[in-house]
Amino acid sequence: QVQLVESGGGAVQAGGSLRLSCAASGIIASNNAMNWYRQAPGKQREWVAQIARGGTTTYVDSVKGRFTISRDNAKNTVYLQMNSLKPEDTAVYYCGVIVGKWYWGQGTQVTVSS
Repeated sequence: QVQLVESGGGAVQAGGSLRLSCAASGIIASNNAMNWYRQAPGKQREWVAQIARGGTTTYVDSVKGRFTISRDNAKNTVYLQMNSLKPEDTAVYYCGVIVGKWYWGQGTQVTVSS
């Protein structure tokens, strides 16, 4: 049974930083493409970043140079380091993976004030 548990969200001022964590169980994170998505109020869920099986990372243009996705294989955990946060980064952030179907965590709230 695949389970993803996000943590690390919070409230910060613009320009601040947060590190989100996604602890995976039921899968080996390093054998899968792990993703971060976010959903702001009234908007559709938006893909943010991916770390592929081989370690290649990709990002949506709006976070390039500010966010970094990484993986700790020993902890079976994926991270999203978010720097230079902007109010428009405010959203619920979700970790997601496809293992036959999409699996999602419960989400963690990130609120950035100006």
